[in-house]
Amino acid sequence: MNKTYLNDFHQRNNGHLVDFAGWEMPINYGSQINEHNTVRADVGIFDVSHMAVFDFYGSNQVEFLKYLIPNDVTKILHTKRALYSPLLNEEGGILDDLIVYHLGNENFRIISNCGTREQNYACFQKVASEFDVQIDFKSDASIIALQGPNSMKNLSSLYDIKLEKFHLYQDEEVMIARTGYTGELGVEIISDANKGLEIWNYFISKGIQPIGLAARDTLRLEAGFNLYGSDMTVENNPYDSNLEWTVDQSEQDRDYIGKKALKHLQDTKNRLVGFYTDARGVLRSGTKVSFEGGEGVITSGTWSPTFKKNIGFCRVTKNFPKIGKSILRDKEINLHFCETNFLKYLK
Repeated sequence: MNKTYLNDFHQRNNGHLVDFAGWEMPINYGSQINEHNTVRADVGIFDVSHMAVFDFYGSNQVEFLKYLIPNDVTKILHTKRALYSPLLNEEGGILDDLIVYHLGNENFRIISNCGTREQNYACFQKVASEFDVQIDFKSDASIIALQGPNSMKNLSSLYDIKLEKFHLYQDEEVMIARTGYTGELGVEIISDANKGLEIWNYFISKGIQPIGLAARDTLRLEAGFNLYGSDMTVENNPYDSNLEWTVDQSEQDRDYIGKKALKHLQDTKNRLVGFYTDARGVLRSGTKVSFEGGEGVITSGTWSPTFKKNIGFCRVTKNFPKIGKSILRDKEINLHFCETNFLKYLK
């Protein structure tokens, strides 16, 4: 099983280690709910070094990326910023979701999910060969996420920088981006493992609590962020996954992987919505949902520590009403359909 360079820390500090897509990762350090609330109210630190980092070289990176993804990389050309986009196949199916970083001077970095790294690497290599672009897969990368309303205050004790959302800072040792997967103010710090250990130990010495993957999942669900493999797979497309905003159509002549297929998928009968219920018990992925004139299936579900309700995502047919029904422990319950971003909807 793969391990991040912080595995020894997790073991020494009561990390409950589990197999996550072939990586031994901490699910929590004692209490998932406490860790969740710490990030919402203060600040927490995550080891997400299992994610895959790809750097690109060559003079044709812009054209390569314009063809590789449906979102348009030219949006971030004039500044150092990050861009979110799915990675599609020719049928418009979602292979993964990515963050693309413009490092300046038309040089780029991509961070992808861990379970899709080999697939993505092969895809990048195949497309890059047509554009004279080279790829460096950073096998020793450190990715540390510092998240929570006090994250920038704590970051400033180590780096005197101010970043707007999706913008980034870079020096010879680190890249720091105003991105994250929690819905809170925060940054992700990318470096090599040696520098990462120095940064991690510094924040831990300041009393910042390490946070496991379980709280990361409840945080992202409250914020309305999809999880690849649950809320979207290769069987889904951006239009039935609440990601139509990532398909940039401003440059009509631009060709990209999956473009032809997406033209026929815009009128898909399904869409991804949020739901909440006051009923007790969590509705898990795969649970069926029904309503007059349609049906659906739950893709993610959890108990929300912030809102004290059971929440989740559900893929439903388009003609859905405000309320649907499902079965939980042999009892019919009501589901209230809503936006996927519960932080905006339920506050």
